[in-house]
Amino acid sequence: MSTPPLAGGPAGPRALRPLLGTVLDALHDGAVARGGPLPAGGPEAVADQVRDAVGAVLPDSGTGAEEALRTLTRTLALGAADPAHPRCAAHLHTPPLAVAVAADLAASALNPSLDSWDQAPAAATLEALVTEALAAEVHPRGPAPDALVTTGGTESNQLALLLARERLGPTVQTVCGANAHHSLRRAAWLLGLPEPVTVPAPAGTLDLTALHAVLTDLRGPLLVAATAGTTDTGRIDPLPEIADLCDAHGAELHVDAAYGGPLLFSPARRHLLTGLDRARTVALDLHKLGWQPVAAGLLAVPDRALLAPLGHTADYLNAYDDTDAGLPDLLGRSPRTSRRPDILKIAVTLRALGRTGLAALTDQVCATAEHLADLIDKSPGLDLYERPTLTTVLFRPTDASDQAVAALRRTLLTQGRAVLGRATADGRLWLKATLLNPHTTPDDLADILQLVEGGTSR
Repeated sequence: MSTPPLAGGPAGPRALRPLLGTVLDALHDGAVARGGPLPAGGPEAVADQVRDAVGAVLPDSGTGAEEALRTLTRTLALGAADPAHPRCAAHLHTPPLAVAVAADLAASALNPSLDSWDQAPAAATLEALVTEALAAEVHPRGPAPDALVTTGGTESNQLALLLARERLGPTVQTVCGANAHHSLRRAAWLLGLPEPVTVPAPAGTLDLTALHAVLTDLRGPLLVAATAGTTDTGRIDPLPEIADLCDAHGAELHVDAAYGGPLLFSPARRHLLTGLDRARTVALDLHKLGWQPVAAGLLAVPDRALLAPLGHTADYLNAYDDTDAGLPDLLGRSPRTSRRPDILKIAVTLRALGRTGLAALTDQVCATAEHLADLIDKSPGLDLYERPTLTTVLFRPTDASDQAVAALRRTLLTQGRAVLGRATADGRLWLKATLLNPHTTPDDLADILQLVEGGTSR
């Protein structure tokens, strides 16, 4: 048996080219066979399809690269919840841009690992340039803005709490709203920190009067975690007022802007993030409103000196004499060791689209959410929860019970007709449409509502 070809080196592209044709054809064939936003039949039907296609996971004799790619890629596409389909609108699960996916292929082929300079010479410099530029968008007046590349908001929030613990001590108390992402509570548990104090958010955003009372009563080092783009409604906490309260009570501020942070690119909407630059740490995801393949998260700080607690030495990666001789030290750029160059797809997208291109995409999906809200407002059989802040719209059939809403959502899922999320607000269960596809049309939105109204009439 001949040795399989490699993806890197001068011969790599020649070996990849025919395989890419196989992958692209399989992606097409699987999507056509699926025929909708996700496969019909529910979990067991999908699991049976995958088992039948896979057969022996580790056969005695291999089937060859072409067959393996064709079979398994088609199977994955056939059984996918496809965020590029306009009726796949449940989660902050974006359809990635083609240019970003192509860049991700290059990153995989070259396979640099950003834990030492001698594994990633150019990627290390590219990451430094891009993270500094993006951090300057968040902290334009910071002394030395910088950002770490993360796997997303969960890792960014965990790193924010870790840095706060190292800066303020192991008793630092996190204070967050009832609307905050679950990862903050999990991060406190993982880091051995006190259970976060939860402040009410009765209108979907952190209540300022309640926050003032909590900060007045608590003693010791405090970290307030605000949210710019909640997962349930997309609401943005009142950042300037929260920052004022933090200043008055000597608390530090972290903002989870994993969803809403990319509004910074939009001249029409960046005012919604006023006060963001006053946070000590900010989480930002570009695999949400940035249209990157997962993962593309960032944790931004106004001064790279704040990242010093992450410094770590392993002689085979960043020996002191190598660092003294001028080799960049990358190990303190992440708690992970092996780390792929996710920065390449981000850098390519920024260069390809520019600020105006990213702003246009952001404004487009926000306008799509506004249009869906208009359609719901005009429908006598549907209730709208509120006007959207970002791209999330909550709605439900008028007079339906929570059980009926939940059952309707599951029916649409198992039939493979639509992927809608769910959220509880004001004590009721709502359907959630998270609109991140810039190609979604008004007709697509009307189709979603027709399916919902039709489902409740059966």
